[in-house]
Amino acid sequence: MFTCITNSPEETGHLAELVGQKIREGTVLCLEGDLGAGKTLFVQSLARTLGVEGDVTSPTFNLMNVYEGICRIYHFDLYRLETEEELDDIGFYEYTEEPEGIVVIEWPDKFPESMPEDYIEVRIRKIGEDSDVRQFDFASVGEKNQEFIKELELFVGAGH
Repeated sequence: MFTCITNSPEETGHLAELVGQKIREGTVLCLEGDLGAGKTLFVQSLARTLGVEGDVTSPTFNLMNVYEGICRIYHFDLYRLETEEELDDIGFYEYTEEPEGIVVIEWPDKFPESMPEDYIEVRIRKIGEDSDVRQFDFASVGEKNQEFIKELELFVGAGH
């Protein structure tokens, strides 16, 4: 696990760009944080780094958006779901069990038992009430991404 602090939306975007430069196809990225923490900004910057040209918005009402870039990005927002059965209804497991491209999940903490065995957890926390300062805690859940998280820590540390 490692932690990064950003002091502005621009720095948050830069952090996501660094992650986008290193992320590999087949990675599931789970973003946890309160409303307004910066999850969507993070995804927008990550997607731009991966060559997505159109609008990148939180799929709060669609539940999933697909973006075409260097690789396909599947962006889930679980905020409005009430039950785990709804994950089946939207084909969630088809995308997360053997991911092609990159899968980004906002609000994974609503259904922790339904998350894949291996993923990168990114916890985003606002520091201060009216502040743009954010704390990002990156961790690998499962075995698959252990080496990647170490590489990412070195790369982000050098570029942030």
